[in-house]
Amino acid sequence: MRAILVKDGKGPIENLYLGEAPEPVLRPGQVMVKIKAFGLNRMDILQREGRYPVPPGASEILGVEFSGTITALSEGVPDFKVGDAVFGLAGGGAYAEYIAVESSLLLPKPPHLSWIEAASIPEVFLTAYQAIVMYCETKKDEHVLIHAAASGVGIAAIQLARTRGARTVTATASTKEKLDWLLSMPNGATHAVNYKAQDFAEETKKITEGHGVDAVVDFVGQSHWKKNIDALARDGRMTMLAMLSGSVVQEVNLADLLYKRLRIQGSTLRSRTVEYQADLVSRFSKEILQNITGPNGKGPIKSYIHKVYSWTKIQEAHRDMEANVNIGKLIVEID
Repeated sequence: MRAILVKDGKGPIENLYLGEAPEPVLRPGQVMVKIKAFGLNRMDILQREGRYPVPPGASEILGVEFSGTITALSEGVPDFKVGDAVFGLAGGGAYAEYIAVESSLLLPKPPHLSWIEAASIPEVFLTAYQAIVMYCETKKDEHVLIHAAASGVGIAAIQLARTRGARTVTATASTKEKLDWLLSMPNGATHAVNYKAQDFAEETKKITEGHGVDAVVDFVGQSHWKKNIDALARDGRMTMLAMLSGSVVQEVNLADLLYKRLRIQGSTLRSRTVEYQADLVSRFSKEILQNITGPNGKGPIKSYIHKVYSWTKIQEAHRDMEANVNIGKLIVEID
């Protein structure tokens, strides 16, 4: 089969190329999907550079979310049939014509979602659902702070917080263009802060009239740590999903965690067991999926696509992802 491969196993963007790879072999409980489209995620950059080991048993090919059509099933898969249109999550292997994936990580593609829109949902919305609903336990009238808010996960998290009744949702990003867009989208941010020009801890105190934020979703890590702790209200919760600025904080005052009764949760969805991921997919399907539409749909939650690429343009797609130019998802179509 054709697949996007990395010359020498790891390296810069220039090492990405469209080549030939063995077609995957089904294991019990898996189905084979002929992929129509796949989503890009920042972990793909780390894996391409050799800095993100794949989970045991996962494909070495990049890619963790996709949409497509089932072409074969192993024994003991009752919920799907050949020809079904699906989308889903994988430990790896989505940058390819075919993927073998656990049936429990697949969802039927709703007719109102295109292949492109469906491929944009699994990784970002499941991660956002995990952060906003399961870990931060966001409730009605609470105040929420979301960093890297113009990313796919950030946009999903904003909408999930709003639909759960958050009183304020403050988004941080680095440009006026991104912040204006986040404020303008339906069920978008109620407030926006340019973290390069403003102190988001001080701004959120003003926004919440001194209360502080009840929940933080952070991807940035080191550079945001102290301000995140400062911004959090008593009994606040923070979910850490990445460490884009670094992982080491030189000095930490534990008194704030103690006296403010803070709860901090880290998570990487890809490293979770299939059982955990399957339960997450099931909960998400029952509680959220029916509310998601494309950008022009009427649902309360929308998936926004920044740009769609042919997979012959995979280097261009990775350049755009590294440059952080996107507002919403970057999606690749298989020609």
